Formats: sequence, structure tokens, C-alpha cells
Amino acid sequence: MTEHPPRAIRSFVTRAGRITEAQQRALTELWPRYGIEYAPQPLDLPGLFGRQAPCTLEIGFGNGDNLLALARAHPQRDYLGVEVHRAGIGRLLLGLDLAGLGNARLLCHDAVEVLERQLPPASLDEILILFPDPWPKKRHHKRRLIQPVFADLVASRLRARGVLRLATDWEPYALQMHEVLEACPMLANLAAGGGYVPRPAERAPTRFERRGARLGHGVWDLAYARRA
Repeated sequence: MTEHPPRAIRSFVTRAGRITEAQQRALTELWPRYGIEYAPQPLDLPGLFGRQAPCTLEIGFGNGDNLLALARAHPQRDYLGVEVHRAGIGRLLLGLDLAGLGNARLLCHDAVEVLERQLPPASLDEILILFPDPWPKKRHHKRRLIQPVFADLVASRLRARGVLRLATDWEPYALQMHEVLEACPMLANLAAGGGYVPRPAERAPTRFERRGARLGHGVWDLAYARRA
């Protein structure tokens, strides 16, 4: 796993969280099997997975519970996960290995640069962005991931009728997400009435979702399809 210089403004802060011995061992021993090194050139997804199959990208998968559950439940699909925190990557590597799954690959890099340089246009069937950092203070809003330029980038990487799914437990961010995505000409809201969609039943509760529930926060889900 190589280090690369960051963009000037990032939507995340890399924290040196505690990594268990098992997670560190996974990063050393399992990364060659499941990991993709960052390089500024397009990936050949069918070649990477050894087949032609629908592909889902999860941006910021945290501890990996949701991606692991999806990969286990849908062996006919391929999954890419992008995360910058090594402890979460190590945890997911252990889960993938224990389940004997071969339909997931992971990247440890800034998701914006991965989308810009490694994922070709119209290469993904689904993109998941679940509980991104809301950066609640006004002076930090420029760090929020969901911005107009990013919405255009994400939409361009979806195939026709591919779906972008998002969730947040921070209502002001939900409102911004809705405003930004409604203004993206490549995306169409899948919610009846153009608002929010029900929580997908198959989504594994993330750590942030569980914490929000304990604090009494609501959860807002959005779903948009790439226009044909």
C-alpha cells in the first residue's frame, strides 16, 4: 500500500487509529489478493475480476460491514470499496478472507482521484456513499464530498440507468445533497415525489448509523439513476 500526496481540499482527515495485530497481518498478507494500488490510469474491471458482471462501488466503507454483507449476498455482482482508514480496510480484508469471497477488491486512496483517474466513464452499475462526514461547521462545508463538480463526476462513471445511493443522519447535509443532485442534469431522482427514498432493507447498519440512532437522529436516504 503506497502513500500519495493529497489534494488541496479533501473530504476526509486521515486519522492514525488503532490497528489490531490481526488487521495489520491482513494488510500485509491479504492486501496482495484483494487490494488495488492507486495509479493514474484506468482500471480494466472485467480483467480485474476475471469476468463481466455488474459492479458496485462503495465510497468510504468504514469498517466494511455493509460491503461484506453485499458481496456475500450477491455473488453474481462485483464490488469495489474505497477507504482511507487502514483499520477498516484490515477488518474488511479479514471478513472477505473468512467468507472465502472473490468478488470484492479494495482501494486505499482518495475516492475523488480514484473516480477521476482509475474508473472509466460508464463503468459502474451502482455507487454507494453512506454517511459521509457532514462537516457540520459552516467554515468546513467546502470539505463536504457532495458538491456539484463531484456529482457530475459520479454521474459520468455510472452506466445508463446505473444508481447512486446515499444516506446521512445530518439533516442539513441531506438538504444540500438533495439540492446538489437535483441540479445534476445526468441524474434523475428515484423517489416518489422527488424527495427521499425508504431505507434499503439490505443495507447493513453502519457504525455511524447506529450512533445516530442512539442519539435520536433521523436518517435520510437518496437514490438517483443515471439518465439513459
